[in-house]
Formats: sequence, C-alpha cells, structure tokens
Amino acid sequence: MIEPASPAPPVDADRASARTPVFDRRRAWLITALIVTFMLINHADKAVLGLAAVPIMDELGISNSTYGMISSSFALLFSLSGLVVGFVSARISSRVLLFTMAALWAVAQLPALIVASVPALVAGRVLLGAAGGPAASMSMHALYKWFPADRRGLPSALQISGAALAMLIAAPVVTWLITAFGWRSAFVVLAVTSTVWSLAWWRLGHDGPYGQEPAPRAKALTSGGRSAHVGPERLPYRRVLLSGTVLGSVAAAFGASWALALSHAWLPVYLRTQQGMTPGGAATLISGISALSLVLLLSVPPLADRLRRRGASDGWASAAPQGIAVAVAGLAMAAFPFADGHAVRIGLLVVAFGGHAVAFPMHYMTTSAVAPPLQRGAVFGIVAAAGTLPSLVAPYLTGHLLDSATSPGAGYTQAFLLSAAVMLVCGLVALTLIRPQRDARRLGLTQVAGHAPRAAATI
Repeated sequence: MIEPASPAPPVDADRASARTPVFDRRRAWLITALIVTFMLINHADKAVLGLAAVPIMDELGISNSTYGMISSSFALLFSLSGLVVGFVSARISSRVLLFTMAALWAVAQLPALIVASVPALVAGRVLLGAAGGPAASMSMHALYKWFPADRRGLPSALQISGAALAMLIAAPVVTWLITAFGWRSAFVVLAVTSTVWSLAWWRLGHDGPYGQEPAPRAKALTSGGRSAHVGPERLPYRRVLLSGTVLGSVAAAFGASWALALSHAWLPVYLRTQQGMTPGGAATLISGISALSLVLLLSVPPLADRLRRRGASDGWASAAPQGIAVAVAGLAMAAFPFADGHAVRIGLLVVAFGGHAVAFPMHYMTTSAVAPPLQRGAVFGIVAAAGTLPSLVAPYLTGHLLDSATSPGAGYTQAFLLSAAVMLVCGLVALTLIRPQRDARRLGLTQVAGHAPRAAATI
C-alpha cells in the first residue's frame, strides 16, 4: 500500500519575508546619480571625435572615408565585448565591472595624445569601444539591482538620459575646449574625468538587493495565503532571445542606434560644412537635440510605467513608445534634407536625431520582462550587442557615400535617406512584435509583486 505524501511543512512568515529585498531609497538614488554620470562620461567620450572632427581632419589631412573608418573602428569590439561581459556579469560584481570600464576609458584617450596619427586614433577608439560596449547594458543591470520591477521606469530613463546630458552639457564644454585650447585638451579633460569617476565608484558603488543569486533550487514559499517564487529557473537563451518582445526590442534599438551613430560621427561635421554653422552654433543645436531627447526620456518611460499599473495593453504601454518614436524620427530624417526654410529644416533635424531616444530605456525594460533575473545581465549584453551594430557600419558607410557622391550635399542626402529607411523598418517591426506580457506567459514566467518576472517554479 502506497502511503500518501506528507503535506509540505508551512514556511515561517519571517523566513519568507527575509528573502524579500528591502528597497533602500536613499542608496538607490545615489547609485542612480553615479550611473547617470557614468553614462554622461561614456557618451562624451564617444562624441569627442565627432566634435573635434574638423580640426583633426584638417591637421592630419584625412579624407571622409578615412575619418569614417576611424569613427567606425570604435565599434570593432563594441558588440563583442558587450556580449562577453554580459555572460560574465553573473560572476563578477557590477562594482568591479563599471570601475574597470571607466578606468579603461581614461587609458583610451592616451594614444591620440602621445602620437597624433590615424593609427593612434584607431587604437584609442578600438579600446574605447571595447570598454564601452558593455556600459549601457551593465550599468542598467547594476541599476536594476537597486529598484523593484515597478519602480524602474524613471531610473531607466535617467540612466539613458546620460547620453542626452552628454550632448546637452558636454558638447558645449568640449567644443569650447577644442576652440580655446585645441582638440587635444578635450581628450585630456575626459581622461581625467573618467579617472575621477572610477575612484568615486570604487568607494561608493555596491550591488543592490534585487536580482542577487538566489537559493540553488527553485521553491515556492507560501506566506499569508500568497505564493512567492524564490530561486527562478534558468530558461534556454534561445527561447528568450527568439521571443517577439526581444526581437522587437532589438529592432527598436537598432534603428535608434543607427541615428545615434550618425549623430556622433557626422552631425557636427554636417552642421559646420553644409549648414555653415560656427563651432558654437553647431554645439548649441546639438544641445537642443539633446534637450528634446531628455524631455522624452523623463516623460515617456514613467508614463509607460503608469499605463502598465493601470492595466494598459502591451501595445500601448510597451510597443508603441519604442516603435512610434523610431518610426517618427525616421520620417523626419527622410524629410529634412528636402525641407524649404531654415527653421523647418532645423526642426525636422531635431526630431530626426532626438526623437528616437526613448527606444533605449524602453528596450531594456521590455527585455527585462521576459528574462529571469539570473540571466538578465547576459540577455542585456546580447540585446545591446545586436542593437548597437550600426555603430560599426553607419559612420564608415556615410564617409564612403560622401567620397563617392557627386557632391558632399548629395552624399549626406543619401546617408540620411538610408538611415530613414532603416529606422522606419525597425520601428514597424517593434510595433508588431513587442508584447512582453504575452511572451512572459509563453515562457512560463510569473510576476511577483514588486519584483522582476521570474521563471515559474515547479513544486
């Protein structure tokens, strides 16, 4: 005779609550401030070559294609390093990872200061790209360790706003340094800034309580009549990465990254050589573009959070902000080269290069919804690596179009139209595929109140 299985012993409520992370508001926002500064420095490092492009090209006598190659070399190891670091992020603390990245950014500025040449510029950009590839995904991963799932909209937006702040604040400062003291001075200041940040992070940056290594076996605890899953199961990466939400999020990031790569590498040159702007005027317009990005970043993701809490559909809360932003920016990119009137052209240009910004925090938020916390760092690394591939292609391709076109103006028009086509396709793909709630259910994930989605435990 087979005896019935004994009922599972009740789990003490104190034990269950002890497993629940505690939200430390003050510490979380301190970490947020450090990470926003981290992203500001990261994007200032990326942008300095574009801001200094005209004097560098004049001093070294390099062509558009060569400059495009130097700019694209930044992405040579960018995606690969983001992918590799994403997989090791479960074993190495965010404190160590971010410190190492910032320290390498400082070192990456040195080759151009020691020997001003094309090989030195390439070496510096390759190292900068290798150290910067994991920056966005790993700093977002570090940030998510300090916030529960339903409080991540604003911190995510602030993290991504580091890019907008870099161009809003750093672009005028870097341009002033280049104009007043020569282009090398900007590289020196950025090297010192990266060093100072890395030391501050080593002193203050620590991993938060969310997404830490759980118990080795998945269990279901019961407390007060409610179930709370502890120790999320790992899912096959293929299932997570081939979900519509992840594919759509990658598409949105790809379209936005194409415009961002074009902006960093060629927008300052275009404004000075084709629009006849002074260095200060170009920096002011770039700051205006960043101001639009910042407004969108600080308003749209928190609005999406509120829509989710009120039960809005996936289409409105997740897919629409990313897909529409990238598609509308693509339409503006296609229109502004043909617009009549200086004011209209500038307005469209601002939308083209600033309107896509919300895709970056939103694509991390939606991807997080279908990734178990233990695998989130690796998934973020993979998604970031795929989404930022345009940094390898767009700058060089634009330089080639400029050198092969009948005139620089025609070359820029071709480059902008190509960018618009990429952005429109990516925006439509994002609108069609992103459905995090649907895909989370298909993957067997559950949402615990105040926590990120977790793999459903088996009892």
